[in-house]
Parts: sequence; C-alpha cells; structure tokens
Amino acid sequence: MLTFTLGTFAIALNHLLLISALALATFVGWRVAKRGGDNPESVLFGLFMLGTLAARLAFVAWYWPHYRNDPWQIIDLRDGGFLAWPGVIVLLLAAVYRGWRRPGLRRPMGFGVASGLAFWLLASLSLSIYEQGTRLPDITLRNAAGETLQLTDYQGGPLVINLWATWCPPCRREMPVLEHAQQQRPDLTFLFVNQGESMQSVATFLETQGLSLSNMLFDRGGRLGQAVGSMALPTTLFYSPDGRLLSSHLGELSNASLAHALEAFEPVTPAAAPATSVRKLPCPASATC
Repeated sequence: MLTFTLGTFAIALNHLLLISALALATFVGWRVAKRGGDNPESVLFGLFMLGTLAARLAFVAWYWPHYRNDPWQIIDLRDGGFLAWPGVIVLLLAAVYRGWRRPGLRRPMGFGVASGLAFWLLASLSLSIYEQGTRLPDITLRNAAGETLQLTDYQGGPLVINLWATWCPPCRREMPVLEHAQQQRPDLTFLFVNQGESMQSVATFLETQGLSLSNMLFDRGGRLGQAVGSMALPTTLFYSPDGRLLSSHLGELSNASLAHALEAFEPVTPAAAPATSVRKLPCPASATC
C-alpha cells in the first residue's frame, strides 16, 4: 500500500509517517514534562516547521536549474520536493540551541525529538524495504488501438508508470513535464495508464492540449491502482528492469521532483545497451499509442 485512503481523502504513507512522528514526539515530550520541565509542544512544532523549511530550501538549491526560470515554483510544495537529511540536521542544531537557552526544555524536548526521529527513521526504512519488495503487477490493459496486452510485457527495461485521468487537475498540469521527459530520456519507457475513461475522451484531451505521448494505455476498472495500493491520482511509479518497484510519487510532479526521482535510473548509453530490448507491442499510427 502506497497511500492511506479514507473516502475521498488520500495521503501518501511517507507523509503520514512524518505527521505521526511529530504527534509521537509531542506526546512523549508532554509526558516527560509532566514529571518536571517545560512543555515542549510549541517548540517541537516550531522545530518541525524549521526542518521542513530547511529540507525544501536544500532541495531547491540542489535542483536550482529547474527553478531558475520560474522562481514561483519554489513555494509550490505540491511537487513534494524535499531533501530529508539537511532538514534533520537543521532540526537537531536548532534543538540543541533551544535546549541551551532554556534548561527546562532539555529533558522533555530531547526525549520528544529522539522518539520522533527514531520512529520516522525506522518506519521510513520499513516502508522502503516493503516498496522495493513489490513487483510489477501482472494485469491486462488495452492500448489506443483497443488491443489487449500484459503490463509485464514491458518488463526488461526501466519503467516509469503514470496513473492519471483527464478530470484530475494535477494530472493535467504535470503532463507537459512527463512529455518532455519522455522525449529527453529514450533510455526509459514511460507508460501513461489512464484510469477509468474512454479512449475517445483521452484522445480528445490530448489533441486539445497539443500533447504527443507514446505508450498510452487504458485501465477502465482501475485495477492497476488497486494492485499497487494507490487509488489517488496522479500516482507515478518507478520500476527497475527486473520489475522491482524503486520508488513512487503521489501528487503532481515538477521538473525538479521528476529529475530527483529519475536519479534512481542510470542513463544507458548506446555502447552499454544490452543486446536484447523490451518487446515492442502493436501500436497504431496515432500519437496516443
């Protein structure tokens, strides 16, 4: 399971773990403070926000070429662009400073920070191990010509699978980003798996938006989302050539966050390319194959 869904509400599990870590740190700090010391609740929340800000700024600095031409994207947090370790380091340094300034905070804040970080690290590691143990689902889809194919037919090279729909605003916004990446990275196979819509409505959308996307597939029953444990859109999945899930992204992708995700794949040069390649599936002459 990649997301936690309750009715129409959905949140990525890694985000849920982060919020849970803050809640645990606050509870532990409060309990320790009852035995002596200042309540660290507001301080812990401030440390969390400071660490989040540092993680965002570190991400922007690292991927600055992607933000240089559109600085407003810096404050658009919907792309999920954060670097965790700079945020953790800033949080710890700030905690040490606050403890030095207010001795009454040291014990409850220290226990709170330690418990929150320990939970987040262990839970994130467990989630990563779980994700990397999942495989490419063996389900049947249709292409733009109406032909049936198996998703595992594409196994054999690195895969980027995007689950999307035309009624989903974040899906629509990230399509040009994915189109550009498909053109710039021929060493990767991008699959666009539409969820629950007709071929005609998708073709009309692509034509009106001026998008040219290869490997357009259709999943009328939403079985792929069910199989990977993410019913929220958009969801993007990154698979190794042997069909192992490397990572996932819930929500809109920006140029920077996609570049970060694609670092899991090493570019394949012509000299290093294997002798065999992924079997090419039947494809109509239209741009939505």
